[in-house]
This record gives sequence, structure tokens and C-alpha cells, in this order.
Amino acid sequence: MAVCARLCGVGPARGCRRRGAAREQRRGAADSEPDTDTDPEEAGGGGGVVVVTEDEEAAERIEGGRPLPPSVEAGPAGRAPLSLLELPPELLVQIFGSLPGTDLPSLARVCTTFRRILRTDTIWRRRCREEYGVCENLRKLEITGVSCRDVYAKLLHRYRHILGLWQPDIGPYGGLLNVVVDGLFIIGWMYLPPHDPHVDDPMRFKPLFRIHLMERKCATVECMYGHKGPHNGHIQIVKKDEFSTKCNQTDHHRMSGGRQEEFRTWLREEWGRTLEDIFHEHMQELILMKFIYTSQYDNCLTYRRIYLPPSSPDDLIQPGLFKGTYGSHGLEIVMLSFHGKKAKGTKITGDPNIPAGQQTVEIDLAHPLRLPDIENLRDFSELSRIVLEVQEQVRREEQEREQRQEEEEHSQQAASQPASPLGGEGAEGEETAGGAEGTTQDKAPASQPFVLPMGVISRNEDYPRTCRICFYGTGLIAGHGFTSPERTPGVFVLFDDDRFGFIWLELKSFSLYSRIKVSFQNAQAPSREAFDEMLKNIQSLAT
Repeated sequence: MAVCARLCGVGPARGCRRRGAAREQRRGAADSEPDTDTDPEEAGGGGGVVVVTEDEEAAERIEGGRPLPPSVEAGPAGRAPLSLLELPPELLVQIFGSLPGTDLPSLARVCTTFRRILRTDTIWRRRCREEYGVCENLRKLEITGVSCRDVYAKLLHRYRHILGLWQPDIGPYGGLLNVVVDGLFIIGWMYLPPHDPHVDDPMRFKPLFRIHLMERKCATVECMYGHKGPHNGHIQIVKKDEFSTKCNQTDHHRMSGGRQEEFRTWLREEWGRTLEDIFHEHMQELILMKFIYTSQYDNCLTYRRIYLPPSSPDDLIQPGLFKGTYGSHGLEIVMLSFHGKKAKGTKITGDPNIPAGQQTVEIDLAHPLRLPDIENLRDFSELSRIVLEVQEQVRREEQEREQRQEEEEHSQQAASQPASPLGGEGAEGEETAGGAEGTTQDKAPASQPFVLPMGVISRNEDYPRTCRICFYGTGLIAGHGFTSPERTPGVFVLFDDDRFGFIWLELKSFSLYSRIKVSFQNAQAPSREAFDEMLKNIQSLAT
């Protein structure tokens, strides 16, 4: 701000440039005096949602063709302006409109001229468009008495911290919420998988809450849950990357037919069928359990931020979100991410056995599998033999790696100089193995026939009949309530860029995954470290 003060001719540097008559003329100009009555709530430091104060309502708005004040037109002919105040107001509007909105409150504290210019709605209309993508005709807001400055300060900037991708805390079930700017609203959209078992169908979505300006005073939060329309709600930002919502009129969630009508309606929306259509008794129990559990969260929810996984040119396919089949639990959302020689599938939605946040599958990209011919592939015992052989190989490699690390540590402690030859041989051996594995992967055919072995259960029989490549992997299984969790061997099957599968050997079950093709807003991780930290946090919460 000191720089701004010197540029506009106020503050301690003024006397160095203005001497004699010029100095007296500047002292007599009211517009060049520092502003001392700025409201601290609107122009306080720290880059808050602050804009200019709302006093001096009779002051003239800066328009494109307003003449310059005589005090700033003075000067020798042909002299370049020494102060920002000597620039035409329409040029200052363009300059200020190109600055980040968080910098404008500090600029408003410099002088009354800057304050008055910053009341120009053109500046705030541009900031709404460039920072938050608001493309609506904001001029219509003048009819309601709401300015673009109000939209920016009291809606967009105030609630900027809740924009992005979130996972609701609904016990083991989780969820996926995307908070976006939609016109002159901020809306929280809950995304739901398609009805089981149609994994290739598009995602379903419904609004949970919305925020908008009803008047100039403040933004209004409305709960959208239930079937009686928007009603009063509340949003609280708990801490960084966490916020909560609360409904103040839960009677809008209730139906006249009581819990039975609510359950039938929920069942049609969640599963696309009635309870009579579901013949499997265990599946009926799981559905009823989910309804009872999730109904407890219809008035208050806490959300934690999640990011989409970062990508790399070396990734097997584009990482992202996928919807997959999980037997009687229906379709669930899984995040596929790559970590060097490993790929991980993390649950965004979960179930009572494996809750949301847990790592459902892990793929060992260093161990591709050669499937037998199509006839032998139908034999489950043959596939099991191949996978168990690779499992034993992985176990031996891990033991050798641990033993080599222990030997290196002992040799470094015993020797008077670092045992660099031993470390060099180990690194060279690992690089050679990696090169051989890469060659194996490169030699794999572009596509090969694929069929599920006899006895393997699949919720979706319409799976692809050709695949690109297969890898050894492990899947997480557990009892009800996440009891006795263990990782068991399986086969990761890559079909194409948007679909993959996993064969759970111990369960004799097959899960098919299909990419979620939705452009989520404000969901990219700021760094690889931030994404890894997010994965660690949601897994620790699930545990």
C-alpha cells in the first residue's frame, strides 16, 4: 500500500516530488488526501472479503467520459503523469478491474478517489466473471438493489472456501459432493452412482443446499433436502478443508405417509426398484440398514475436502473416479490413483464391510500377468495357480529386499567408509528388473480375449470380452463392521481407457469399474503432497 501511496502522490514521498506551487496545489486537492474513515470490516487488512465502505452514497459514480479534476490536469504541457490520480478514471477502472478482488480493499484505503472508483460495478462484474466464472447478466441485479460488489463480497468471496469436491461424513457410506458456482447461486450437488448393476450409465445428482443473495444485507442458505422445496438452512466453516451444514426446518423432510412412505420413496431413488423386487434376503437387510443409518444425518452433515488424483505421462491410464459393482452392496464410487509401481483404488463411498476411505484394491504394476488361452482361462483353478505363483514371487522379493536393506545398514555401520559398491549393485539389480518388467508389459498384445472363469460371480454379465493387460493385485475384504480385515490376492484386468475389472479369488467374485465422466469444478489437488496427505487423512478417519 506504501507503493500505491507514493504513486498517487500522498504520504511521505509526496514532498520529494512536489515542491513550490505544485506542492501547495496538491495539498488543496481533496481527492488526494488519505482516506481515514474506511470501515475496518470492509477495508481491513489481511485480504478479507472487504470492499469499499457504503457511506457517501450521494457521490458521483465514475463513468467512462468523466472529465479529470483540475487538480490532476495541472502540469507542464507534454509531461508524463507522475501519479495514478492523473490518469483518466476510465483507465483506472480498467486497471483496477484487472487486479485480484482480494487486493482491492487495500487499494480502497489509499484515498477517497480510489474508494469512489472502486464503487464502479464494472470492476466487480469483471472480478465475478474471471475469478468465479459468473456469466449471467449481472446488470439485472440493479433491479433488486444488489450490486456486483455485493455478489462478489457477500456471496462468492465469502463462501469461496467451500467450493470444490467433498466427502460427507455418513459413517461407512461416505458420498461425493461438488460445490460449484451456478449462475448467481452456490449449489452443493450430491452425486450418486447409477442404479445397480448398470455401471456404464451416467451418474445421478441432486442438490443438497444452495446459497444466494435475497437482499443486500447477507447471503441466504437454503436446505434442498426433502420434497417440499427449499427451506431455511445454515452453513458453518469448521476449519480448513472442513465445513458443516444444518437444516433449521427438518419438518420439510418428513412425508405425510410416515416412515414407510419415506422408505419406499428413498428405495425408488436409491435403487430404482421396490423392496418386493429384491428377492435376496441379505440384500434387503443391507438396504434397510442403510436407510435407517443415513436418515440420522438428514438435518446435519460434516464434509471433508477431497481432491482428484494428479496425473503423469507414465500412468497406465488417466487416474480419476470410477463407479464399480460390489455385490449386494450395489454400485460404489472408487478413486483410482497411481504411485510409482503401485496403483490404488480408494473408496469414496463404502459399505458396512469396507467403509468409505479404505483402500479397496492395490495393483502391483511391476508384476503383469500372462493369462492362459481362452479355454484354460475358464478353469478357475488354472487362474488361481498363476496368481498364487506370482504372490509367492512377490513375497520372496519383499523378503530379499528387506534382507538387503539390513545388510547394507550393518555394512555401513561396520565399515570405515560407505559401502557404495553394495548399494550400487542393489540399485542396478532393481533397475534391471524394472527394465525387464517394462519389456514384458511392452510386449503384451494390444488386446487379448477375456472371459471370466467358471464359478466367478459377476453382477454385470455385460463385461468386455477383450482386455489390454492384467496385473497381480490385492483386494481388501472384511466382516461386517470392518472386522478382521485382510488383503487377498486377485487379478486387475484393464479393458480400455475407461473400464477395468478386479477378480477377487477368495470370494470368487468379479467387480467391473467404469469411469465417471463428469467435469468436477475446483477439484484439482494443489500438489502431489497435498493429494497424498488427503488420502492418508480419509483412510485414518475410516479406520
